[in-house]
Amino acid sequence: MGVDLRQVVAGILTITMFVMLGQMLHRDYYDSLQEKAQGDAHDIEFEGSRVSVKDGLVGALEGIKGPWMDDNNDLNPCWPTLLPDEAVSSKGYVTFSLTNGPEYHISQITDAVMVAKHLGARLVLPDIRGSKPGDERSFEDIYDADKLIKSLKNVVKVVKQLPEEVSLRDIAIVKVPTRVTEDYIKEHIAPIFKSKGNIRVATYFPSVNLRKSSQDGETDPVACLAMFGSLELQPELNIVVESMIERLRTHSKKSGGRFIAVDLRIEVLEKQSCHTTGVTGSKTCYNAQEIAVFLRKLGFPSDTTIYLTQPRWDSSLNILKDIFPKTFTKEAVMPASKRSKYLESESSEYENVIDFYISSRSDVFVPAISGLFYANTVGKRIALGKPQVLVPGEISETSSLATDFISPYISKKNHLAYSCFC
Repeated sequence: MGVDLRQVVAGILTITMFVMLGQMLHRDYYDSLQEKAQGDAHDIEFEGSRVSVKDGLVGALEGIKGPWMDDNNDLNPCWPTLLPDEAVSSKGYVTFSLTNGPEYHISQITDAVMVAKHLGARLVLPDIRGSKPGDERSFEDIYDADKLIKSLKNVVKVVKQLPEEVSLRDIAIVKVPTRVTEDYIKEHIAPIFKSKGNIRVATYFPSVNLRKSSQDGETDPVACLAMFGSLELQPELNIVVESMIERLRTHSKKSGGRFIAVDLRIEVLEKQSCHTTGVTGSKTCYNAQEIAVFLRKLGFPSDTTIYLTQPRWDSSLNILKDIFPKTFTKEAVMPASKRSKYLESESSEYENVIDFYISSRSDVFVPAISGLFYANTVGKRIALGKPQVLVPGEISETSSLATDFISPYISKKNHLAYSCFC
């Protein structure tokens, strides 16, 4: 059988074309890899963990997904339904301010509601005061006033401002301890209210821990409602927080959209030397390098997304970003159109509130600093069914599990929130 020369030539041309195409694809692919992987790669031991270094960045050698935990949606509010109370309509008023940040706001609103409820007084919507003189905002700049008024309607009557006929000279200032009880109110506050007719409540904090104890007895359902059911962000600010969380989740595709929030603020760490230990011998705060080593040894991979409460980037955080390149402060994940309002204002209240709500909603929360921010963030997370709060500590063995470092508030169920959710 004869061979058709034209078929042979066509076959050779076809083969040549595929070979050339393959070389082009190979070269394009190789070139793209070269662009992404410039610099020499080498392996090192970093604080006992085997990692790789490329261009100064540290990455995991193995594709570890990370020691994530699922949310726990089994807890529900267990305080009794509060029915309308005729004692709500008193002639007197209780006023107060929210101060020092969202971790204090929760306790302050709870104590003010408790006082107004058990005195049968009207509660005046508070203003919000920052740490700097003259740093004042209205309640509605940050929180949803209508939500608060509606949530408390069966407990106390909330008004947006004092009537003009009420003179400030007629208001007695009363200091109350946080977690104030009905008995304390009747004994120490009721006589003053009866005498003056109106009072201004100022909460003080004998302790910053929120552990429940057998001495506390049953938590007042009014306190539970005020603590976990009254404060919500006003709509615009809530949208900003949601957009930041969504952006963090977008960076976390390899971990299923999960991210870690770390409460790490350089200014606070400088005030509380991280070399100092608490009464129990455990550290009370951790710096960026210690947090990086802690998370890496627990098995979180280098592509884990981390959100820091630090206001702006500081060079001392570089070690954390070297190990976890997807580490961000708020200016990197906030919509550009919102930065002038929420980041460049003289008030830090917006930033503190944003940090608190992102820390409450993250998949993992790591408190590099002990204190009330940690305690109230844990409470909020218990209410939301997010139990993965990892308290940093020294890891002597690489086989340590993340569950070994779960906050005692959660592992021992001794947080005050467990009196309200069950």
